Amino acid sequence: MDPSEQKFRDEYEQITERMTDSSLFGTQEMIKLAKRQSEIRPIIDLYDTRAKLRTELADSRELVNDPEMGELAREEIPTLEEQLSAADDNLRLALVPKDPADAKNAIIEIRAGAGGDEASLFADELFRMYARYIETRPGWKIELISESPSDVGGYKEVIFEVKGDEAYGWLKYESGVHRVQRIPATESGGRIHTSTVTVAVLPEAEETDLEINESDLRIDVYRSSGNGGQSVNTTDSAVRITYLPTGLVVTCQDEKSQLKNKIKAMGVLRSRLLAIKREEEQRAGREARLSQIGTGDRSEKIRTYNFPQDRVTDHRIGRTQHGLPGYMTGQIGDMLEALRDADLKLKLEQAAN
Repeated sequence: MDPSEQKFRDEYEQITERMTDSSLFGTQEMIKLAKRQSEIRPIIDLYDTRAKLRTELADSRELVNDPEMGELAREEIPTLEEQLSAADDNLRLALVPKDPADAKNAIIEIRAGAGGDEASLFADELFRMYARYIETRPGWKIELISESPSDVGGYKEVIFEVKGDEAYGWLKYESGVHRVQRIPATESGGRIHTSTVTVAVLPEAEETDLEINESDLRIDVYRSSGNGGQSVNTTDSAVRITYLPTGLVVTCQDEKSQLKNKIKAMGVLRSRLLAIKREEEQRAGREARLSQIGTGDRSEKIRTYNFPQDRVTDHRIGRTQHGLPGYMTGQIGDMLEALRDADLKLKLEQAAN
């Protein structure tokens, strides 16, 4: 038994024994233990499957020259070799380190970049694209946190939360600069304009993920502006939170309730601080893979939407898809699948080295 397998079996036994402690029933620790146990059990099952196949293959090879069983053994060997190869692949996949943030909800921030009005219009289109994709995912839902409309009907900025199983794990690949090339409706000369929109995808941070001292916060309230209902402009319901150590500012005015806006703003602040912490840890660990495909660099041009050529190209994996109108209506699943596959391939290559 190799050391890795022994480690998992020892941990599983320790967890199982710990879970018999009646004083832990109903506690957070018991929930964490049960979750870890459910993560380890499939890995142990894969080790068992591989061991069984190895034994069966060895037995068949020994029987190759047996006058009675040789023919049957020779027939079984190719099938057993194929099953063993698949078991090895499945085990390697199961042993790839998982990002614990993948299971979290996601906070997405979309901001218009270069290109003025055209950039703000595309920011709105990206928001609608994600919203339609989210509608297709069972159990997922979207919750608006804040919005800053532009004068032409687009967005200078829009921030929203995606709640659902592995929302961050699927959507984290969208972080970066999205470039759009097309002829604006207001362009009389038929020239193609290039605009950019920045997307940041953050894992939702829980209070236990990092500690924020109240003394590090300055909280201001003010009167909301823009959409929000009849009473939104008549009370000081909007909230601005400044994180004093870095000057990071978060605002929220989507809700009529000052308390709800404060809760939402704190959630965004906590998630931004967690993202900064993760980026620092990744740089310290020299995890170049994460800047290539994983969480993405927010200053990196990751994708181009070329409307005259009816194509969308992801520059990280060199993938081009046609049918841009359909893509913009939320049909982005194939691209996300391709990004996840490329990310997994890189992880497997790193694990093999």
